[in-house]
Order: sequence, then structure tokens, then C-alpha cells
Amino acid sequence: MFNERLARVQGIVQTALDAQVASYPPSQLRDAMHYAVQGGKRLRGFLVLETAALFDIPTQQALPAATAVEALHAYSLVHDDMPCMDNDDLRRGMPTVHVQWDEATATLAGDALHTMAFELLSHAELGAPERRIALVAGLAHASGAAGMVYGQALDIAAETARTPFNIAQIIQMQNGKTGALIGFAAEAGAVIAGEDPRGMRRYAAALGLAFQIADDILDVEGDEAQTGKRLNKDAQAGKATFVSLLGLEGAKNRAAELVAEAEAALAPYGPKADILRELAQFTIARKH
Repeated sequence: MFNERLARVQGIVQTALDAQVASYPPSQLRDAMHYAVQGGKRLRGFLVLETAALFDIPTQQALPAATAVEALHAYSLVHDDMPCMDNDDLRRGMPTVHVQWDEATATLAGDALHTMAFELLSHAELGAPERRIALVAGLAHASGAAGMVYGQALDIAAETARTPFNIAQIIQMQNGKTGALIGFAAEAGAVIAGEDPRGMRRYAAALGLAFQIADDILDVEGDEAQTGKRLNKDAQAGKATFVSLLGLEGAKNRAAELVAEAEAALAPYGPKADILRELAQFTIARKH
């Protein structure tokens, strides 16, 4: 059930992303944007649609928000991969955007995907203006100087730090870099429904941290062909990770504990949250 549902959402979100990008004038910029939004797990968009379902919001109503968070995530990957940041040449099994074109095109494609996310959040399907404004504010906060961009800044700082980050610093970094956007996605359904989003925050906090620990584990023992990106980069750069600080087994145990926390946070939602429970398990069982 979970895998079928995830595959269905991946297709729905991909179609929506392609349609939005195709609405812009033909150009190299549009080609680069289209290239950048291909593939991926779509877990953030999936999280939007599944949390919306908890509040009886149909997929088509919540789809612009799911598409928006995936566009925002795609922009972050384009920029993170550039030479001035993580300097990666492979993403989702394909050359990164700046390798496929050039750095200027990659910068502009990322910029355009960033603004596209907020354009999507203006769509009337998402409901009353005050709910759309709440979504805009939530995504801006999660992706900016208090969220994802802040986490990326800490990640860059870690590369030149005199001493490796300790566990508290890594958690702070990952809560911004990965956790903030996952938090937005988990709360979006409640916002669209006009319900209190705080009930999903404990779930999102545990899920986001488990997701990043799983990424650190994959960086050590993953298969590059399956992950679609270069591995062991953090170890080569001498950066502290959950694995380097906790050990491989310790990191796996902590990830499992976080999954249990995420599942426990869903207790008030009963069987309606079963797919979200499976998502938590998928987070640490995935191979890419």
C-alpha cells in the first residue's frame, strides 16, 4: 500500500511540476528548471498530501502546496550542488545543473524555482486568502534564515571549523537544513484545513532528524548507483556526522528510536495515520 501510494504521489507531483514549468516562456532557463525537477523521492510533497488527508482535504486541493515544497527543495539542491557550496557533479543519477549547463544558468534556475514555489502557494485551490498567507509565511520561515538556508550556512561553517561539530551542533544544523522543510510539509495539511498544525510538530521533528541520520548512514554504506549522488564526501572533508560521533550502530539505533517517537506522535490520529507511520519506517529503510 505505502509503495503504491508513494509512486502515485510521485507521478502526480511530477506532472504538476512539469505543467508549472511549461507555463513559462521557452528558454534555456526553462529547460534547466525542467531538468532540475526530474526524479527524486518526493517525500516532502507526499507528506503534504498525506497530512492533508488526515483532515479530509482532497489531493487536488492540497497539490499546489505539495508541488511548492518540491520546487523549493529542487532549488535548494541546484544551489547546494554548485562549486561555491558543496561542489557536487552528480544528483539523482544525472549531472548537476551547473555541470549540464553552467553556473549562471544553475543560479538563475534555482532562483526561478524558488519564486515558483511561492507562486504555487497563491493558487486559489488552497483555500481562503488567510490560509494561503499562512502557507507562504510558513514556507518562507522554514526555508530562510531561520530554517533551511541557516542550516546550509552552518554546514558550510562546519567545513572550516577549528574543531568538528559536536552532536548538539549537528542537530541544530540538521534541524535547519533538513528538518525545517519537513516540518512545513507535515503542518501544511492542517493549515489548508484551518486546523491547529501543532499536533504534527512532534512527528515532523522526529521524522526530520531520522531522515538526516539515515542520509549519514547511506553516505557510509550506500550504493552510489542507488543514491544517485557521490558518497563519503563528509568523511573526506573531515566533517562530523551522526555516524562519526555515534558510530554506525549507534546512529542506526538512534534513527530507530526517532522513528518510534514519530509513530507515537501519531497516536491521536488513529488508523488514518497508518501511511504516515509507514513513511517513518521508510525513512530509515530506504536505499537512496
